Amino acid sequence: MKNILILANSEMAKHFVEWVGKSRIDNNHYYITCSNHLESIVKETDNLSFLIEDPTSYLKLKKIMSEIFFSTVFIVMNDREEAIYSYKNVRMLYSKLRIIFVSSWDDLELDDTYVKVLNVNELMASHLYEHLPNVPIIAKNIGLGRGEIMEVLVPFGSSYAYRHVGSVSHRKWRIVVIYRTGKQILPSSATVIKPNDRMVIVGNPTVLEGVYRRITRRKGLFPEPFGKNLYLIIDMDKSREDIVLQVNEAIFLLKQLSQSRLYIRVTHVISLELLDELREFETDTIQLLVNYQYDKLLNDIDYDTVYYDIGLFLIDSSLFKSTLQERLYLQKRSIYIFGEYPLYDITKAVILMGEEEAMESISSSVFDLSERLGLKLNLCNYDPEGDFSEKKNIIEHYESLSNLYSFHIDIVEKKSNPIVELRDADEILHIVPFNRSVLKKPIANFFSMKFSHYFLSIRKHPQLLIPVDE
Repeated sequence: MKNILILANSEMAKHFVEWVGKSRIDNNHYYITCSNHLESIVKETDNLSFLIEDPTSYLKLKKIMSEIFFSTVFIVMNDREEAIYSYKNVRMLYSKLRIIFVSSWDDLELDDTYVKVLNVNELMASHLYEHLPNVPIIAKNIGLGRGEIMEVLVPFGSSYAYRHVGSVSHRKWRIVVIYRTGKQILPSSATVIKPNDRMVIVGNPTVLEGVYRRITRRKGLFPEPFGKNLYLIIDMDKSREDIVLQVNEAIFLLKQLSQSRLYIRVTHVISLELLDELREFETDTIQLLVNYQYDKLLNDIDYDTVYYDIGLFLIDSSLFKSTLQERLYLQKRSIYIFGEYPLYDITKAVILMGEEEAMESISSSVFDLSERLGLKLNLCNYDPEGDFSEKKNIIEHYESLSNLYSFHIDIVEKKSNPIVELRDADEILHIVPFNRSVLKKPIANFFSMKFSHYFLSIRKHPQLLIPVDE
C-alpha cells in the first residue's frame, strides 16, 4: 500500500477528493489536508484520512511527513502563493519526492525533474478540442500517448456501418472494443458495426488517422472516399466517333455526380482539328489536359491524380488492358471502363457476390452510385454448384444498407455460371471489387477457377472497378 498526500483547498480539490472517495480498485491510503467543507463531502474510510492542517506552514507539514512516508504529493490549491509555499515546504523536506502540481497559471514554471505540472487551462482546452466535430479522441494517459489508442464514433452513412468486423482490413490496427447503448462489446469477426457505435481502435498512429477519416466519411459523395473529381483518358488513335461518345458519357456522369469536376487527359495527338473540337467541351467544370509526349503519360497521370484530387478514372477497355491497368491499380482509385452500351442507356447495376471483406468494403459506394444514377441494383449469387450458404453475411449486410437508405435491392440466387450470365445480360453496369485478381492475364486465366479473373474479358458492358484493401 502506498501513502498519498493531497494538499487541497480549491473547488477542483473538492471534485478530486470525491473521485478519490469513489475509488474501488486501488490500494493507496490517502491523507488529505483540507478545510472542514472538504471533509464533509466524503466520509473518512479505512484508506481515507483528513488532516485539518495548513500546508503552507513548514512546521505543520514537517510533523505530518515525518510520521508517514509518502510516495507522492498532490498540490491542488486555488491560491498561487499558497500553492508555491506548499511546494517549497515539501521540497525542503524531500528533494526527490514525486509531486503532482495542479496549476491554473500559464506563466508558472518549476525547474524540477521530480515535479509534474498539470496546467488546468491546457487540459480543458484539450478536452474541449476532442469534442469538436471530426476530431478523434486519443488516449493520453495510457500506452505511449502518441495517438496509438483512439476512440471513433461511427456516423450514419459511414462505409463501415453494418459491416462485420471480420470483413474489415486490419493492417497495422485493430478494433478492440465497441460501446453501444451504454454496453461494452468485445467484438468477434461476426460482430456487426452499427451507426452510433463508439469503437476503440489500436494501432500505428499514422494508420489510425487514415482509418479515422475513412470511418467518419459519410456516404453520398461518390467518387469519395477515393477522391473528388473525374479523369477521362482519351487516346486519339481511336476513331472520332468513339472519342466523342466517351466525352459525352463522361459529361453525363459528371452531371449526376454533383460537386465534381471533369479533367480530360488527351494523348497521341494526331489531329489538331479533333483537338480543337474537344476544346469546345471545356467549361467551368471541364478542363482539357494535353499530353504531347506519350512516354510521359504515366508521370502525367501520377501527378494529375494527386494535384486534381482524382477519385474516378474513365478509360477505354483496350487502353486500360494494354498499357495502364497496373499503373491505375496502384493509384487505388475507382475506374470506369467503357462498354458497348453507353452509361445513359443503362438501367441496372449488377454486382456478383465475391469475398465477404471486399463486398462489404465497396457496399456504400455501390448504393450511392446506383441511387444517384437512378439504376436498379441486383446483388447476384451465381454458383455452378448451387451452394448459396456461404454468402449469408453478405446478404445480411446489403439488406441492412437497403433498409437504412430506403433503396430497394434485388437478391438473385441461381445455379449457373456467372460469366455466362454476364455475357447474356443486356443494359447493365457491372460493378466489380477491384483487387489484383481482376488483373490476371488471359493465359493465367485459362485454368483459373476464380471468376474475377475473367471479368475484364467481357467488353459488352461498362464496368466500374472499386478498389478494396488487400
